[in-house]
Amino acid sequence: MGAKRRKLSNPLALAVMALLSERPMHPYEIARTLRQRGKENSVKINFGSLYTVVQNLQKHGYVEVADVQRQGNRPERTLYGLTGAGREEMLDWLADLVAVPAREFPLFETALSLVGVLPPDEVVVLLEERLAKLDVEYAAGRAVLTRLGKTLPRLFVVETEYALHMTAAQADWIRGLLREMAEGTLTGIDDWRRFHETGETPEEWRKLEGEDPLEP
Repeated sequence: MGAKRRKLSNPLALAVMALLSERPMHPYEIARTLRQRGKENSVKINFGSLYTVVQNLQKHGYVEVADVQRQGNRPERTLYGLTGAGREEMLDWLADLVAVPAREFPLFETALSLVGVLPPDEVVVLLEERLAKLDVEYAAGRAVLTRLGKTLPRLFVVETEYALHMTAAQADWIRGLLREMAEGTLTGIDDWRRFHETGETPEEWRKLEGEDPLEP
């Protein structure tokens, strides 16, 4: 079963509804709470766009004004709460995201699908550069996870754990690919090198035209 087509698709909207399911909040308090719980590592938080998200949620009947507070000469603070329709949307949306794998077309995957356009030796250099950056990213992620783990229950940092594992998995895969390229065991690497040496499409590649590799 695929995920439903929703009125709102911004993940920040889902994060806002999740927080408002706890209690009514002012948009500034929403942003502060998301940061305190380390969610800026998994949800793009922008204070300006947060107000727009809240307005869109209100327009669709998912949130409503719960209270207007005023203290002394300070400007009024509007607190927003989750409606019944908002709670239903939040639970349904989140359940879809957890249960249904989405085809997200990550940019690195797109690059890999076209990498034959670059010479193999250049690809080795580029992948080694990426690997070095991933190693730095992994070390930084470990530090963030350790820091957050000192103050937050594990429930609030599982997404950081997941991101860290994905970074490690990508780095391990790249190391394996680089090893195969160095050993010459990567299927098709000889044709790949010949293509960049001669500028002519290898015969083996031409044979693939018109064939459907998924047909039995």
